[in-house]
Amino acid sequence: MRRALPAAAVVAALALAVSACGGGGETAAPAPAQSAADPSQISGEITWWDTTRPDSEGPTFQALIKQFEAAYPKIKVKYVNVPSDQAQNQFQTAAQAGAGAPDVIRSEVAWTSQFASLGYLQPLDGTRALDQQDDFLPGPLSSTRFQDKTYAVPQVTDTLALIYNKRLLKEAGHEEAPKTVAELKQVALDVKAKTGVNGLALNVDSYFLLPFIYGEGGDLLDVAAKKIVVDSPANVKAVQTVADLISSGAAPKPATTDSYANAMTALKDGKAAMIYNGPWALSEIHQGKEFSDRSNLGIAPVPAGSVKAGAPTGGWNLAVYAGSKNLDASYEFVRFMSTVEAQGKIAKELGLLPTRTSAYGTPEVQGNADVSVFKPIMETAVPRPWIPEGGQLFQPLLEGYQALVSGQSEPAELLKKVDEQYHGIMKGWS
Repeated sequence: MRRALPAAAVVAALALAVSACGGGGETAAPAPAQSAADPSQISGEITWWDTTRPDSEGPTFQALIKQFEAAYPKIKVKYVNVPSDQAQNQFQTAAQAGAGAPDVIRSEVAWTSQFASLGYLQPLDGTRALDQQDDFLPGPLSSTRFQDKTYAVPQVTDTLALIYNKRLLKEAGHEEAPKTVAELKQVALDVKAKTGVNGLALNVDSYFLLPFIYGEGGDLLDVAAKKIVVDSPANVKAVQTVADLISSGAAPKPATTDSYANAMTALKDGKAAMIYNGPWALSEIHQGKEFSDRSNLGIAPVPAGSVKAGAPTGGWNLAVYAGSKNLDASYEFVRFMSTVEAQGKIAKELGLLPTRTSAYGTPEVQGNADVSVFKPIMETAVPRPWIPEGGQLFQPLLEGYQALVSGQSEPAELLKKVDEQYHGIMKGWS
C-alpha cells in the first residue's frame, strides 16, 4: 500500500540528507564479485526488515525465509516486520547513527535512490545478489539505479487499478467498469441511487491522486528540464475533478486519516462499489464477505481523464545496508528472494506482480487471474522520477489533498502551496 510519511519524518529525512556529508554519509565502494563455488557454506545471521502487512502477506514471506534457511542451513534470518509508513524514517535514523539498521531492507522504489545518495546502501553490481539482471523488467530495474550503479534488486512491481464489486455495478445497470472519469462519476451516482451503497470510496493519499493528475496530462516534475510543474493548469483540472466527485456525491467525503483502511473496509463489506488500489491489496480484499465468490471482484484500468488513462509505477526493492557485517549472506538472501521461484510463490499466493520477465511464463503466475489482469495495466503505468528527493514529494501533496477534502483549500491554492514546498526540496530547480 502507499502511505505518506508524517511531516516530522520528512523534516528528519531532509536533515539527514544535509548531515550525510559527514561520517556515515560516504558512498560505499563497489563490492567485489562473489565466488559461486560453494555459497551453501556461507554462514552467520542477518536481519531483514519486511514492510508487508503482517496478517495477509507476512506468512508468505516468512515461509520463503524457512525455505531459504533450509537451503542455507548455516544462515539464520531474523525477520522484523516494520510498518511501511515508518520504515523509511527508521532505516535512515539507524543508518545515520551506524547502529540498528538491518542487513537487508524491503525498500519502496522511491526510497532506493535516496538511500543510495546518502551512502546507506551497498552497490550490488558484480555480486550474487544481482542474478540474471537482463531478466528483470526495465521499469522496475530502473528504480534500482543511481549514478550508474545498482543499489537494489526489484522484488515486486505494481500500479493502481479500479477495483470494483461486479454485483453492485450490475444492480445499478452497468455490466462493465467505467473507462473515463466522467463515466466513473455517473456509474458511482447510479450505484448510490439504485442500491443505496456509496459508488466510490476515495483514499486521501498523494499516490492515489496521481491517476487523476496523469489522466489530465499533468505531472509533478519535469526531470529532464529540472523544472517543477506541479502548479499547472492540467493539475488544477485534475484536483477539481476529485473535488467534484466528492461534492456531487459520487464519492462520500472521506476522512483525512485512516482513509485507506476505511475504503478497503467499505469495499470488502459491500458498502462501496469501487476503489482505486493495487495488487498488494488483493489478498486482503479476497478476505471480505463480498468476495468470498472471487468472480465478483472486478479489476480494470484506472478511468482516463481528458488526456489518457495513467496510473503511477510503484513496487518494492530489496537492498543491502552498506554497513552490514555479513554481506555475503545478505547477497545470497536477496538473490534467493528475487528468483523466479520466489516470485512465482508470491504471485500465486498474494497476487503481487513479478519483476522478472520469465516469471510470467510459469504456471504459478499464469494461474493467478488477478496477476494476468494487472500485467497489461502495468504496461501503461507512468514512471515516477527515480531521484533522491522523490520520496519527499508525497508529503506536501498529501497535506494539500487533506486541505482540499476538509474544505480548507481550493485546487489552485493548494497546488501553489505544494509548488512552494517543492522549491524548498528541489534546490536549484526552476
